[in-house]
Amino acid sequence: MAGSMLDIPCVTLGGEHKKLGDFPGKALLVVNTASQCGFTPQYKGLEQLWQAYHERGLVVLGFPCNQFGKQEPGDARDIAQFCERNFGVSFPLFRKVEVNGPGAHPLFVELKRRAPGILGSQKIKWNFTKFLVDPASGQVTRYAPTTKPQALEADIERLLSR
Repeated sequence: MAGSMLDIPCVTLGGEHKKLGDFPGKALLVVNTASQCGFTPQYKGLEQLWQAYHERGLVVLGFPCNQFGKQEPGDARDIAQFCERNFGVSFPLFRKVEVNGPGAHPLFVELKRRAPGILGSQKIKWNFTKFLVDPASGQVTRYAPTTKPQALEADIERLLSR
């Protein structure tokens, strides 16, 4: 995976500093999330992917975002409690970030550059946009918010079977 993306700092909901480089050789599924969105039930599917594939090398990374309809108003504690209580989320969750505009987190700037949206758009359109990162090449595949997590299983299997 390209070095620049590996070195981008992120902070977990618990305050731990991480970089993608802390997950060497792992396929990464990066998702911008929200607790009060019509797509919020996708947390369940993301947790199912995590449970099914993390021992084989998949890391699901959730990044709460309040940019779309103000659907993630809580603080880190609220978000962690909501996700654990309602969906049993055990995959890593990070501090709230912006994904678009001048305040966009550098990780999402890089993900959007590597995997633009429809018609080459760099913008993320809504919560639960998903980015699957190939651990070997750094190639990024982007999935729309409407794409259910289970629909990624064939692509995840392909990455993990290399």
